[in-house]
Amino acid sequence: MRIARIAHQEGVAFAAVEGEGADAVVAEIAEHPFGVEKNFTGRKWKLADTRLLAPILPTKIICIGKNYADHAAEMGGQAPADPVIFMKPNTSVIGPNLPIKLPASSNEVHFEGELAAIVGTPCKNVSASKARDALLGFTVANDVTARDHQKHDGQWTRAKGHDTFCPLGPWIDTAVDPADLPIHTEVDGERKQDSRTSLLIHDVGKVVEWISTVMTLLPGDVILTGTPAGVGPITSGQSVSVTVEGIGTLTNPVQ
Repeated sequence: MRIARIAHQEGVAFAAVEGEGADAVVAEIAEHPFGVEKNFTGRKWKLADTRLLAPILPTKIICIGKNYADHAAEMGGQAPADPVIFMKPNTSVIGPNLPIKLPASSNEVHFEGELAAIVGTPCKNVSASKARDALLGFTVANDVTARDHQKHDGQWTRAKGHDTFCPLGPWIDTAVDPADLPIHTEVDGERKQDSRTSLLIHDVGKVVEWISTVMTLLPGDVILTGTPAGVGPITSGQSVSVTVEGIGTLTNPVQ
């Protein structure tokens, strides 16, 4: 199932996306999308008549740094033996087609295309083998980073935490297998990143296990699994598209 969060003529709702392209419709989900059984209100709209929002508004966003060996190398270091976690505030989240806003204090903002996991149930100390049971599904993310802030500060909170620095979307896929998905990023149609999730140093199960030993994960929390090599700058007027095949494409203009 593909679960979107939409704005329609009567408000905002979670909805299941049915069909493809111009024929796609969205079926409204009652209340929230968590749990095995989804309750539907019976209301449907054409997807084209609604606006896709960020598919979830998390309580927290936990990210994994340097989780592809080629990205660790391009950043000038070795990949860490254990997952390195950092966090982005939930105020950094935006949905598809909304602008990434460049802060006046930075002259070097980079894109970082990533696979994102969405937590589906409260969990703590989850083993890697049971991690998939704790997840609702997966979406596409862009871990936007003010690289000059990152270098200046020596830690990553300011660099990663600006408003609009966590685009998510277009929806959550509850059935996709994250083990080996092609992932690529394009800026104005030019491919910049091209990799596969099978090259993650620490896979989704290991990441969930590692994080959940530290903190309780709550429904809707977002885990960014890391970015492959090829990150680079974005400037005002450009458009960034991150695609995880099997899920979809997340596009945002830069402003």
